Amino acid sequence: MIEVVGINGEEFLINAALIEKIEFIPETKITLTTGKYYLVKDTKEEIVNRIIEYNQKIIRGITAE
Repeated sequence: MIEVVGINGEEFLINAALIEKIEFIPETKITLTTGKYYLVKDTKEEIVNRIIEYNQKIIRGITAE
């Protein structure tokens, strides 16, 4: 799971494994494989870095900090 900030300022978690695509319209729109989407304030770089960090933790076997 990665933490993102919604357009309304609410912080929430998204399952990174379900992300199908990320668009920049100019907000960041995260579309999941389920078809549901979220508009967030986070930048492309922030989201990509969080996904990379999340996947690295899975590979190392770390599930919680």
